[in-house]
This record gives sequence, C-alpha cells and structure tokens, in this order.
Amino acid sequence: MYFRSTPNIRSVIRPTKYPFAEGDFIIAKNFFRRFNIDDKVFSDLVFFKKYTIRDGDRLDLLAEFYYGDPFLDWVILLTNNMINGVYDWPLDYESLRNKVERENDDPYNTIHHYETKQLLAGYQVDGIDVVALEGGLTVDEAFYNSTYKFFNGTQVESIPGSTVSVPISIFANEEKLNEQRREIFILKKRYLTSFVDAFKSGSKYAKSSDFITNKLKRTSI
Repeated sequence: MYFRSTPNIRSVIRPTKYPFAEGDFIIAKNFFRRFNIDDKVFSDLVFFKKYTIRDGDRLDLLAEFYYGDPFLDWVILLTNNMINGVYDWPLDYESLRNKVERENDDPYNTIHHYETKQLLAGYQVDGIDVVALEGGLTVDEAFYNSTYKFFNGTQVESIPGSTVSVPISIFANEEKLNEQRREIFILKKRYLTSFVDAFKSGSKYAKSSDFITNKLKRTSI
C-alpha cells in the first residue's frame, strides 16, 4: 500500500543529447516526498493513544496487533513522523551501550553538556512557589563553573552554578534520547481508513511545469 501510493519521479540518467529518448530516463519512487502530520493533531487523543515501546516490540507486530495487518507498519511510521523504522526505533540497553561505545572513546566520562536542576526561590506568589531556575535546561561549562544569582524574596542570593546544574555524559544523553523514542502515538483503528485515504490523496502531484500525471512528474534537467 505505501509503495503503491508513493508517487514516482522521472529522471534523466544520460543527458547527453536533446531531445532525449525513452532510454535516457529512469522512473523511481519519490521517497523525498514526505507526508507530514501537524504536531497539534497529537494534542487531541480522540484520534490517537499513547504507547510506550518495549524491548522486543517491532513495527510489524504493533501493526498486526492494532490494525490486523503487519503491512500497515508504515502508518505507525508516518503518524510519528519517523523517517527510518530502524534508526528511529529505540534500542534495548545492550544494543545502545554497544552502539555508543563503538562511536565514542569514553562515553561514560566525556561530558556532552550540562543541565540545570530546578531551583525554588524560597517564597510564594498567590500561594504558588516561585521558580528561580527551571530544571532540564541545557547550559554550558561556563554556567556550571560560574555563580548563579537569584532573588530569594528578600535579597539577591548567589550560589555556585555547580549546585544547580549537573554534567551529562555522552552515554546519559544518548540513553535519554533513546527513552524519548519509546513514547509514540498509535492511530486508533476506527480512523485508519480516513488516514489511508488522506495519504493517497496527499501523495498525488498537483499540476505544475514538471507534471506528467498525478502519480508521475519529471525532474529538472
């Protein structure tokens, strides 16, 4: 279904003379054409359910479970704006560790960046604690080694940056990104037909100077 609906593109492979003969062209799938979903759609869980990928999960198995067809795995890819079902899929811990160690000399002790820890100012406004520093912000080594100043409700207080930020190693950063990949959205089955129809319609070419048919266009020479 995905490959049948993906439009084609006609390219010149031997542009040595003009006019070109049929043998000078090649027709291939236009995988550069992307079907994107507005992120705002995911705020409406009427259409989707959240799912946390577990070790051992596969796209085809999830498609079989939720849609009754393993070949609808591309729906899960598109509804999560994934480009590659291998590289965008979370790794189990052992595979992640092997990958990171293979790509880095010392991923456990090499600092990737620094992150802030939440700091409360020590006073409230309308019964709500005032936050002097938001947690989870990416900062640099200069911040970590400097002095952080904030208003504590009475006066400006200074504290070492190292007390409100922590170093994040290469491995810790990769592990965090890997865990974020586990959180995906599954389109509910009752909306599947509408989504597939929208994908087919959105994959068609509009008329332009390169237009041949709604499933085929030429590239510029």
